[in-house]
Amino acid sequence: MLEVYIDGASAGNPGLSGIGVYIKGEGQDVRISEPIEPTNNHHAEFQALVRGLEEASKLTTGMVSVRSDSTVVVQSMEKEFVKNEQYAPHLKEALRLAATFDFFFIKWIADSTNKTADTLARQAILMQKKQKE
Repeated sequence: MLEVYIDGASAGNPGLSGIGVYIKGEGQDVRISEPIEPTNNHHAEFQALVRGLEEASKLTTGMVSVRSDSTVVVQSMEKEFVKNEQYAPHLKEALRLAATFDFFFIKWIADSTNKTADTLARQAILMQKKQKE
């Protein structure tokens, strides 16, 4: 089973933003830290989910368990519905990707257990700040 930890970060609303994805299990140790277009935190979280699922799909079609500290993302995936329509395209893509796995789970975790993905997301923001200097 692959465990996919995801996080999005935004330095402002909107502001410089980044995503972090940490994948482990089945002999994998993948760390992704990517700057994204300036946005808000919820958009960043959804983009991290999609990016994490894209990367996981390159590694397996079997069992994937996503871990996120975003209640909005986790509840949206569980209910297959978003209250705010601006997140609907991200949810649609995430659901499409999740359906490609034999087994897919998503679980809310506390910030304290999502430190690796959080650090990767924040590093992506720092990279952008340094480029602007």
